[in-house]
Amino acid sequence: MKDFLIVGAGIAGISFAELCMQNNKSFVVFDDNSQPSSRIAGGLYNPVVLKRFSEVWKAKEQLLLASPFYKSLEEKLQTTFDYKIPIYRRFASVEEQNDWFTAADKPSLSDFLSTKLIEDKYPSVIASYGYGEVLYTGYLDVKKMVSSYASYLNASHLFVSDRFNYEEVVITKDSITYKDTKYKNIIFAEGFGLHANPYFNDLPLDGTKGELLIIEAADLKIDVTIKSNIFILPIGNNLYKVGATYDWNDKSNVPTEIGKNELIEKLKDTITCDYKIVEHFAGVRPTVKDRRPLVGTHYNYKNVHVLNGLGTRGVMLAPFLANQLFNHLVWGGNLEKEIDIIRIYKKRNLI
Repeated sequence: MKDFLIVGAGIAGISFAELCMQNNKSFVVFDDNSQPSSRIAGGLYNPVVLKRFSEVWKAKEQLLLASPFYKSLEEKLQTTFDYKIPIYRRFASVEEQNDWFTAADKPSLSDFLSTKLIEDKYPSVIASYGYGEVLYTGYLDVKKMVSSYASYLNASHLFVSDRFNYEEVVITKDSITYKDTKYKNIIFAEGFGLHANPYFNDLPLDGTKGELLIIEAADLKIDVTIKSNIFILPIGNNLYKVGATYDWNDKSNVPTEIGKNELIEKLKDTITCDYKIVEHFAGVRPTVKDRRPLVGTHYNYKNVHVLNGLGTRGVMLAPFLANQLFNHLVWGGNLEKEIDIIRIYKKRNLI
């Protein structure tokens, strides 16, 4: 009997799989590539909510896990996908400057917000009021990481590229059987695909569609991520990732003219140089109504678990949440109450 059946090979699923490997737990990963949110993710990691200048929930704990975790994956896969790139928050007014420096004085944010005002750095960027630098930030090439890890698992015969059939799951008190193989536990890490999952489709996962562009701009010449009402991220060879839109109604992965035009209009307010659009893509982020992830065990089946709801901060959250769930299931540790799906079940009087 294997220890874990993991459904989903996005950033959450592979984080859990890697923990299994590090701790000599047997597992198989199923994925059919139907949920592209990890593969098209912006990939930025950043410990500060830059709209309000407030700290991300448990940012320090997340960063302490994420940085060495991704470094070890790079070494294992013999590739590079974690790039330490500063984020410059472009100020829109003197008031925003003042709000930034007020926030930088707070103990919870002082490690993350530089108190040096940056001015006149990039001629092609409109920044009359300068920038503030966010520290401990970067960019994860999620597509490269996820595809490299899937190839690694496939070569180790630990990966099955197939559509998961819920009707073939047989649950008993002591095991899960799927296609004639027994497992102690099943982990569903399906992103927005959770809506098709009969065990967890009642959880309040509210997908948010995001659209992004890849542009080519030879004269832009920025070596940091510029963040205003969009982000502009250099990815090499005069190419930049630009995003992102937020659509709470459209749940498709299809790029739209409306989304593209929204990004073009915001680019007009941000840069002055010429550019051309190289690529336009979209995906649905697995967001949650109370802005906390969905992690834990089904109220009726003690060997059926979920690892989901990473939202827009999946790069930082994935190793942290995978650790939480792994420690909970293997070592008996408690889940953080903010992420535990018990909070949902209690409200519904199911437990």
